[in-house]
Amino acid sequence: MAKPPQPPAPPPRPNHRAPPGLCALPGISYNSHRGLVLGLTFIAYALYHASRKPPSIVKRALSESWPPFYDPALLGETDVAFLAFYSLGMFVAGHLGDRLDLRLFLAAGMVGSGTAVALFGAGYFLSLHSLAFYLGSQVIAGLLQSTGWPSVVAIVGNWFRGRRRGLIMGIWNAHTSIGNISGSLIAAAVLKYGWGWSFIVPGILIALGGVLVFFFLAPYPEDLGFSPTALPKEISEASTDEEDSSSSASAGGGARKEERRDAVGIWKAFAIPGVITFALCLFFAKLVAYTFLYWLPFYLSEMAIGGKEMSVTSAGYLSVLFDVGGIIGGILAGFISDQLNARATTAAIFMYLAIPSLYAFHAYGSTSEAANIVLMMISGLFVNGPYALITTAVSADLGTHKSLKGDSRALATVTAIIDGTGSLGAALGPFITGFISKSGWDSVFTMLIFCALAAGVLLSRIVKSEIVHIIQNRRNRTLDMHNRIAGAR
Repeated sequence: MAKPPQPPAPPPRPNHRAPPGLCALPGISYNSHRGLVLGLTFIAYALYHASRKPPSIVKRALSESWPPFYDPALLGETDVAFLAFYSLGMFVAGHLGDRLDLRLFLAAGMVGSGTAVALFGAGYFLSLHSLAFYLGSQVIAGLLQSTGWPSVVAIVGNWFRGRRRGLIMGIWNAHTSIGNISGSLIAAAVLKYGWGWSFIVPGILIALGGVLVFFFLAPYPEDLGFSPTALPKEISEASTDEEDSSSSASAGGGARKEERRDAVGIWKAFAIPGVITFALCLFFAKLVAYTFLYWLPFYLSEMAIGGKEMSVTSAGYLSVLFDVGGIIGGILAGFISDQLNARATTAAIFMYLAIPSLYAFHAYGSTSEAANIVLMMISGLFVNGPYALITTAVSADLGTHKSLKGDSRALATVTAIIDGTGSLGAALGPFITGFISKSGWDSVFTMLIFCALAAGVLLSRIVKSEIVHIIQNRRNRTLDMHNRIAGAR
């Protein structure tokens, strides 16, 4: 006797934590929500990075016309003020991110960051020439901007679990370069109206982005009534023990409350295998990346490319090509690491290849504009590739590590530890550059090459383990294939 047709399952019911904008849009599928999460977090962190670009664009204008910044070293001090407090704030923000509502935490951070960025630009309109004012505004901006990265990585990690995490997060991490590019273009475009506008406009944009996050971003599938046990197999299944543990830890709204209660402490997160190693690697990798982020337009405006000098605005436009290379590098690093199942090996190879790329860019980048563009993009590819990989897929992998045994979640905390340590290097690089660039750029690039080498060497132990694992897996597959052939005969 045929069974009567079962009635269709009722649509998921959002809980009280659901974003108000999504409550008015019922009936949206799980995959559509995942796409919305990717899009909103992409826009959110692109705006974070766009609001960090103005200092690099206005450096030349400030050093020429605005006391007290006639000394480039003072510009380096404002950079280090931002990045040092960004790094310190990161550890606190990650700890809070695993305990608070990520939607509210991220939205408040974006609105606050926009206000702090605009505060720096207000100094132009108020004719302020106090170094303490500009240092103070950068300190506030650094603390508020630290809310962004742990939050967006944790949110994406909550919605995406599976074998393609490296590729997905590599593509998603293009927001960093897109933000740098758009921030450079916006700041350079409005610079002619006064350097203050280069801060005001990005500040307004990130604040508006925070409003968008508040109304439409759901940090957890459970917020919208989705249960992991009811998801399609391709979505719900995890490809590793780490992801199995994270799935069981988030099975339903009740489990989410348990996660909040059992969120790991910072010392337990430090003890997760690989966290300290990748954090130290990122210290050097991010030092290189952020030195370019803050000083590349200034460097380009001081060098004669093909015998011709360029304006500050033109240098700002040209510098975006470094980030175009970075987009390609982030996607390529994610894809390769997925195929090899070897995050550390991929990151180390990229850092080693960054060494000749940096040397070639400095030595031959001035010969012609075409050579400068090609070498700059190649440098961006190898510098930003491992930086993107470590801060996204690696952080997400370690934040759901099997050592946690499914009893807690540490995505935001682990992300904060890794990126917070990296941000210490990001603060140090631009600061040192402000001093040693006075004696020429050879010493700056020597420092960058040494740091790229150190980043690769630090991963050696994990690389060795990954290579052994890859070889063993291939031997096992070969042996299995021979056994099947023998059995068929």
